[in-house]
Amino acid sequence: MRLADTTGSKRRDLAELCIGYALILIVIWTPRPWQRPLYIATAIFLAAVLILSFTGWKQIGLRTANLARSSWVVGVALLGAAIAIALAARMHTLQWPGGLMPFLRRYLGYAIWAVLQQVLLQVFFLERLLRLLHGPRSAALAAAAIFSLAHLPNPILTLSAFVWGLAACLLFLRYRNLYPLAITHAILGITLAMTVPGPVIRNMRVGLGYLTYSVHHLNH
Repeated sequence: MRLADTTGSKRRDLAELCIGYALILIVIWTPRPWQRPLYIATAIFLAAVLILSFTGWKQIGLRTANLARSSWVVGVALLGAAIAIALAARMHTLQWPGGLMPFLRRYLGYAIWAVLQQVLLQVFFLERLLRLLHGPRSAALAAAAIFSLAHLPNPILTLSAFVWGLAACLLFLRYRNLYPLAITHAILGITLAMTVPGPVIRNMRVGLGYLTYSVHHLNH
């Protein structure tokens, strides 16, 4: 590839990265009812970029190769979830919906959202940062930082997002398989929601939603 082509490709990656991340932050910090149309516009932009830059299922990690080798990540997440649930039950902070169907109604939407977040982290952010930065570890660290900053000002989610984001990026670079990472993300997120009291974690809210929850909680 010629130098001019490489430079143009990097400029496009940087522009897509900045625009996509800016739109995400705007959605997070915009009040309702203006948030919904911005959310739709952001989703359309990100989907269009991912479709136009699609280079194959293997590249984005939607494949069976290394699936068995990387499935230990899900096992570790399940073990950690079991320990956290047992501790929360002992401390009377466990928020169990009370059955399979109530559990699905409460957390199925979040599980889908967790999968989409993992796609954005690995396919949208990490892939572009790999082309923009020198070294995979630098790209993984930058992607984790971007991912965690989108969870401000929630301190628990911000720290959790950085730790998991960095681990997920490094695991993705090693195994190049998205399935176990998406499942693990859903497990960890649901475990946090079930074991940490709502007022402490502000019902998993970030951005403006975190601040408005705080005001509502204090007023009541």
